[in-house]
Amino acid sequence: MPVFVFEAVNRGGKRVRGELTAQSRSEVFRKLDIDRLQPIKIEQKDGPNGKHLVVERAATPTKIRLSRTQIIRFTEELSDLLDAGLQIDPALQVMEKRKELSALKNVAGALRAHVREGSSLSAAMRVVCPSFGDLYCNLVSAGELSGSLPQLLRRQAQFLITIDDLQKKVFAALTYPAMIFVVGIGLIFIFMTYLVPQITVLFEKTGKEIPLLTRLLIQLSGFMANYWWAILATVVLVVVGFWQLINTQGGRRWWHQTQLGLPVVGGVLRGRFYAQFAQTLANLVQNGLPLLSGLQLVKGGTGNEHWQILIQKVTDYVGEGGSFSRGLERLTDFPPMFIDMVAVGEQTGDLAKALDKVGQKYDKELNLKIQRLTALIQPVVIFVMAGMVGIIAYSIINGIFDAVSGLQSG
Repeated sequence: MPVFVFEAVNRGGKRVRGELTAQSRSEVFRKLDIDRLQPIKIEQKDGPNGKHLVVERAATPTKIRLSRTQIIRFTEELSDLLDAGLQIDPALQVMEKRKELSALKNVAGALRAHVREGSSLSAAMRVVCPSFGDLYCNLVSAGELSGSLPQLLRRQAQFLITIDDLQKKVFAALTYPAMIFVVGIGLIFIFMTYLVPQITVLFEKTGKEIPLLTRLLIQLSGFMANYWWAILATVVLVVVGFWQLINTQGGRRWWHQTQLGLPVVGGVLRGRFYAQFAQTLANLVQNGLPLLSGLQLVKGGTGNEHWQILIQKVTDYVGEGGSFSRGLERLTDFPPMFIDMVAVGEQTGDLAKALDKVGQKYDKELNLKIQRLTALIQPVVIFVMAGMVGIIAYSIINGIFDAVSGLQSG
């Protein structure tokens, strides 16, 4: 019977080595599971010419795509299982044994195969499912290092649910305005391509001076009829050029900073960052991770390059021996209340608690801003479309009245 040499990690985090006699690789894994050992490396001792045979990694499905809803469900289930006291391998095994055939089952199985070979969960996620993204994987890596993976997963699930709810609310709020927009564009197209050329002949017969607004409308109609191809080409060039710009390093950095200054939307993005930054850093510090290491991990988990630069500046300042609050104060992007709460936490020696409180505060403010945003979108879109259609209709009707009065005078 083959003899396998293994290296594993026990429940206390210590590495252990040993030998097992087993019929196959899968039996080695079962025996290690019984002993609550997490395998890192397994070699077959009795190979050809007396050499050890490294057991090859089992073929596992890669590049599995998940929707946002599936990622939320996966995150919630995994955090619940880890909170219940299971280790990563047994937790993934429970998810893998689900009855229904789904992408979640495949992802759990593929992740478990990588983890059993000694890979970290965050590294396995990068290989198995690109849908998780760098931000998600960096946060999972931070949770693994700090020992707070269940808490970080639960917070990430709440964050994803918030973003998903925001998208659903915006979609619901835009459904009716979108219908108004489509109808309005259709009316404008009919006005500009059919009605305006028709009434232009009437205006010319009257010999009366056409009102300024109607004259501008006629000129715009002629321009659209003769140069529609130029308008379309300009729109395409602008879109392509903008896309290429934000895919460069400098352009992406500019766009990330510009987003934060947009009306209404910028406030939501800032509030989301303050809440996530404070709560994530609080969780890392509370679980024993040094502040400097926590800042570096939070920077890696931030998708906005403008915020990454600012966090790096604070990290460098703290690394030189400066205080965290003073490092934030040197920047202009953090509000005074945020800095004051951090300073209080440093003075009392409980920075994690102070960060958690400020994170909760900005989380509440974020929910209010989201509600205001969804409530504001619908009337704004309706007002803009009604204004455009109203101006065009007024220009046509006003011109027709002037033309009719000119004919009657004649």
